[in-house]
Amino acid sequence: MHETRDLPPLLKTMSRLIDAALAVSGITIIAIVFVNAMLRFIVNMDIAWSLEIVTFLMLWATFLGCAAAAARSAHMRVTEVVALFLPPIGQRYLDIAIQITTCVILVMIIWFGAKITIRTWDQETTVLYWPVGLLYASMPVGTLLTLLFVGNDLYTLTVSSDRQEMDRKP
Repeated sequence: MHETRDLPPLLKTMSRLIDAALAVSGITIIAIVFVNAMLRFIVNMDIAWSLEIVTFLMLWATFLGCAAAAARSAHMRVTEVVALFLPPIGQRYLDIAIQITTCVILVMIIWFGAKITIRTWDQETTVLYWPVGLLYASMPVGTLLTLLFVGNDLYTLTVSSDRQEMDRKP
């Protein structure tokens, strides 16, 4: 796992913006749910748009959170078992293969997420009349950001792998 300070400047800035968006989303969700709960308790009234806004924010926070975790290489990994059976060079090649597989899966999610977004863009939400595609857009956008961070990890792995092999040769 690495820190965001190890990222290239553009990805570091992107990571900070994602973190800020997540913080604002979280605070907004808490505020809206709290105010809505208080209004229901005190005056038996409810904010009609609260559910739609919270749903949008939660979905976007989920996919942006995936990118934030990828920026730190904080997604779950099972390395203890692999370390028992593979030498360090084998672990590195396995890690590269896993990163490539992850990139392929992320590209597929982006592709199908974009198709869903386009198909649902003309539909509107019931209260705010926002495009439903905006809700689904969180999938390809968040996954694209995740792909950038995973791609950076893959690049770093392959470059450091090449450097290690060059250092071993006489």
